[in-house]
Amino acid sequence: MRYGIALDLGTSGFRCQAVELDSKKTVATAVTERHPIPGMNVIDHVNYAMEVGEDFANGLMITAINNLFKELAIDLSSVEMIAVCGNPFQLSLFQNIEIRDLAYAGKNKVKSLGVVSPDRNGAIIDASSIGIVGMPKAKVIIPPAVTHEIGADAIAMMMMTDILNEKEPCIVVDYGTNAEMALVINGNIYTGSAAAGPALEGQQIERGMLAAPGALSEITVTDKGWRCYVLDDTLAPQEGDLIDPLTGKVIEEGPMHGKAVGITGTGVVAALYSGMHTGIIQSSAIQTEDGHLTLQDGIRISSADVEEAGKAIGALRAGFLTLMDAAGVWVDDVKKAYMSGASGLYVDPIKAMGVGMVTPGARKIIQFGNTSIGMARKIIFGEISLDELKVFAKKLLAQHVMFATSDFFKNLYSVEYSYWCGGMPFSEYNNMLEIYGIKTLPPLPKAEDVDHKRLAIRDLPDTEECKVHIIHAGTITTGKLEGCIGCKQCMKACPEKALSIIKKDDGMWAEIQTDKCGGTACKRCERACKQECLHTLQLRPAA
Repeated sequence: MRYGIALDLGTSGFRCQAVELDSKKTVATAVTERHPIPGMNVIDHVNYAMEVGEDFANGLMITAINNLFKELAIDLSSVEMIAVCGNPFQLSLFQNIEIRDLAYAGKNKVKSLGVVSPDRNGAIIDASSIGIVGMPKAKVIIPPAVTHEIGADAIAMMMMTDILNEKEPCIVVDYGTNAEMALVINGNIYTGSAAAGPALEGQQIERGMLAAPGALSEITVTDKGWRCYVLDDTLAPQEGDLIDPLTGKVIEEGPMHGKAVGITGTGVVAALYSGMHTGIIQSSAIQTEDGHLTLQDGIRISSADVEEAGKAIGALRAGFLTLMDAAGVWVDDVKKAYMSGASGLYVDPIKAMGVGMVTPGARKIIQFGNTSIGMARKIIFGEISLDELKVFAKKLLAQHVMFATSDFFKNLYSVEYSYWCGGMPFSEYNNMLEIYGIKTLPPLPKAEDVDHKRLAIRDLPDTEECKVHIIHAGTITTGKLEGCIGCKQCMKACPEKALSIIKKDDGMWAEIQTDKCGGTACKRCERACKQECLHTLQLRPAA
């Protein structure tokens, strides 16, 4: 039996599928719950790698990938090719090549450091040469980047959606932690990338989780109450309880009663929309006695959760409006929107538009699945060659808009932040835009005026009959703490419960689960240590 593996190195986690090369049959699917490098977005991952050393960060990734491949339960020695897709940061960390040219926006800084950008024009390398074990025959196919900002994932997004052949202005967004987006106007392409964070994928939400059995994934408002939907063992949504969101009281038990253990990003969006639509949520404030929306099986949405999701939505909306401004158009000119990625596929498009995740001018919405894994599969099947990808990349005369240095984006995001986190009512949104000299937003179209269709059933193909295996991606890093008094205030401060303080014969030791750790942007544990003896970047895997 000959096998190929399609591998998507996402910012929030890794996904892979094993296929039989002769029959093109998908035989196994495995995903990680999170990314193995500490942090909640690509900037966190790069900062961590630069702090601890790229070799160490690369080791965390390769360890997770090897564990992921083991979960496929196939004869790894029969794997002939691995097609990998991801953004330039993730692919560079995967290959263990220079990342500082990606980390710094200013060319002068890069030049002063003597950094030379590596070749990112695509490559075919031996799997064993980068630490992948048990695959002596396997070749790894790495697609090219367009520029150091526009990577293989953006190529996949544009190629798989066929957006470049559109005759009317349209925008495509790959909804994820590092949300890539492209606006196409008369053959001109404007690209950007918004560090939206992981809230819309269920992370940084108190009861949030990635899609897995028991995840609350959808909510609909009825005359009697809110109907919850929960994912079953095949990750299909099934009817759950009908509840009163003000109290959490069960009005009517559903078939999935008692089986909800958390809430996905799509569930959070549905809860936000439902709360905003019914007036229970006003800005980030939840108008209930205890300040929470209580859903099935005691799963609650807090005002802090609303703010986290709102910051992600705000980054998305500020992003695609910034692209429109750069192109000299506005929302009324862009009536077609593509949504890709897991969050873009499974979320209700009308609810997504209602909370601000879709351009308000859209009259047609098309939902795709995982375009990165889709392109990787085409590479494995021989339907797209590396040479064809290189030609495609060279033809992309794209203008990349750096949101990090855009005053327009910063002004827009300040309005979004005021709305989601500052208590500003949405009625003041357009007034704030006018203060910054930004065009106002038109009213949202009625739901019946928006044509929408989903072009994929599942984010990952063939998973209806092929169980998805989910694994922990992290490595335990550990180290002895000199001067630790065992107060465990650091543990209490960790929002992700990633840290443990353990007493051993020779003193106090810290252990961190890397995939749960918030990384360099968090460090709440270090700030909580009054003895100043915890230094997370010094921890290493146990020998």
